[in-house]
Amino acid sequence: MENTEITDKEKSMLFWASFMALMAAGVGFVFRGMIPTMWEDAFQITTEQVGSLTGAALWPIAVSMILFSLIVDKIGYRFSMFCAFTLQAISVVLTINAQDYDSMFWACICAGLGHGIVEAVINPLCATMYKDQKSKMLNILHAAWPAGIVFGGICYIMFIGTGSDLKWEAAKWVFWIMLIPVLFYGIMFILCKKFPVDERVENNVSYIEMLREFGGLGIFVAATFLFYEITKHTPLDFGEQNKLVISIAVGGAIGLLAGLLLRSSGKFLFFLLCLIMIPLATAEIATDGWIRTLMEPIMGATGAAWALVLSAGIMMVLRFFAGVPLRFMNPPQLLLLSSVFSILGLYALSSVPAGPLIFGAFVLYAIGQTFYWPTVLGFVSEQFPKGGAMTLNTVSAMGLLTVGIFGFPFLGAVQTHYKTEALKAKEPALVQTVIDNKTTFVDKTNPAEPEDKPIFEVKDFFGFKYDSINTGEFVKLPEMTDERREVVTGTLESTSQSSLKVAAVLPAIMAVAFLLIIIWYKMRGGYKPVNLDPEAAETLKRAAASEL
Repeated sequence: MENTEITDKEKSMLFWASFMALMAAGVGFVFRGMIPTMWEDAFQITTEQVGSLTGAALWPIAVSMILFSLIVDKIGYRFSMFCAFTLQAISVVLTINAQDYDSMFWACICAGLGHGIVEAVINPLCATMYKDQKSKMLNILHAAWPAGIVFGGICYIMFIGTGSDLKWEAAKWVFWIMLIPVLFYGIMFILCKKFPVDERVENNVSYIEMLREFGGLGIFVAATFLFYEITKHTPLDFGEQNKLVISIAVGGAIGLLAGLLLRSSGKFLFFLLCLIMIPLATAEIATDGWIRTLMEPIMGATGAAWALVLSAGIMMVLRFFAGVPLRFMNPPQLLLLSSVFSILGLYALSSVPAGPLIFGAFVLYAIGQTFYWPTVLGFVSEQFPKGGAMTLNTVSAMGLLTVGIFGFPFLGAVQTHYKTEALKAKEPALVQTVIDNKTTFVDKTNPAEPEDKPIFEVKDFFGFKYDSINTGEFVKLPEMTDERREVVTGTLESTSQSSLKVAAVLPAIMAVAFLLIIIWYKMRGGYKPVNLDPEAAETLKRAAASEL
């Protein structure tokens, strides 16, 4: 059993060990974000398979995060972190030695599972050690994520570079660098002799009461997105729109049954925060990947990579000083302020010309992103302490799940739509010819089975139809002279940048939600963190036992 009585020195060791663990995950994330295009040639696989490898490092995070949240109080923080350390170390070795798609797939799976366990442990551990400073300390802890991106990004740019002719054999050794923070946190956790007991357990809040805090609504949203993501990696093919409907039905059935058995619908505010994580995760994680692609034509590959490092650096520094704004505002107010900065930053990025103003826009954008994720975690830990690790980690897992389900596809569909409309306006006759003739191109992403694909398609994003033109193949058409091609290319580049303003809709949605939450708290006498009273918790435990 872990010891509740730990000194400030022991708390500090645990905190910085947790910091290094999350930093290691950030290093791996940035490496896998820059390298995947090399896997096509190295392993002779399709673009779709590359996407599967990238996803294999993401969706297991949410799965292991939720599963370990159910058992971390039973098996303990030390053993859990030993599992995370082992998986992350294995992922590095497997990645460097991978010879084909299958071996790389398992390397990515191990990376995702290890990252999920890290989050499942460090979030409740931090909230338990710093009960009176949850939002502040969770922000500082999550400065580790951008710290990993900064460290990994600088190492990659300096040692590997950003050239388009890079090969996997020459670049893969950079993953050894990820072992530096992995070994550091492994040794630090070994040196930690005492671990605190979770706040929920310490205050005798039962396992059943924890699940009641989560409730039918929380289980509904978790089951829906878990089912959707897991079935994506099985032979079952319902189609995207049908799969969402089926997932909602399955999640609804599981949530209803759980709610009836637990006799609790859960907290509506927690359910709402899980839904808010959909645009929040898209605004923070998906937009980062999208911005680098969009800004590359304007700033060049190296400039776009450095801009992303700059954004992460600003986020890292500001999270260390999260206690300053939290002295003057509560978590919902800080989240509202972040949403406003995000809106301003994205609009600025969508319109400013290349040059110094781009970096000014990036600063606004980075400030907006900074406090989102850890402040939501602080908000949840302050308002739902009876939910323990379960509520704290599930809200984070929902963001990670939905960014792959909705976030990246949404932003990709927006970009494709804007480019297609720009081509229709610039080259209406040629576009109409392509549509009428059903012009195709040879898709060689799978060298073994190249196939003819249409240049123009009508695509579907969860029931919303939009036109799609393969711009790379369109500009290669024989009708395109060098002069026309240059004009069209310039139009597409400016369109990519201007389409960023659509992404500003996401923080606008969040701003409205956080404003309503602030008003709701104002009507109830103001925002106050929920503190578990041991005597009250014992009464709740006896009441819960008598009801079952």
